[in-house]
Amino acid sequence: MKKAQIDEILYSSDDEKNSDREQTVKDKFWVKFRATANRIPFMEDVAASYYCALDPETPNKVRGILLAALAYFILPLDAIPDFLVGFGLTDDLTVLTVAFTAISGNIKDSHRIAAKKALEADLPAESEL
Repeated sequence: MKKAQIDEILYSSDDEKNSDREQTVKDKFWVKFRATANRIPFMEDVAASYYCALDPETPNKVRGILLAALAYFILPLDAIPDFLVGFGLTDDLTVLTVAFTAISGNIKDSHRIAAKKALEADLPAESEL
């Protein structure tokens, strides 16, 4: 899949839609994160993406892509229900991987540091950016 196709699928230029996604991600990310942390091998990348998506210095298109992927990850209704053992998170992982590919290079060291601190403390490090 080409980068242009990925961007087209994940990114919305609708500011209201992106604002709604951002609020949903802020409200529900850490609950879903904790519930799935032991089943996803790249949770530090997922947390770093969260901080990147909420960073006002991140370009709007990148924020939109990440917010869409993170919203898909946290919402209970998706293509494959998360409770299906062995299969439930595969669609979430695919969407996250596609988003990471589309935005590679935009996650800063500060996002990774905040993610690492959040994982070590088992709490969101909101003030780290």
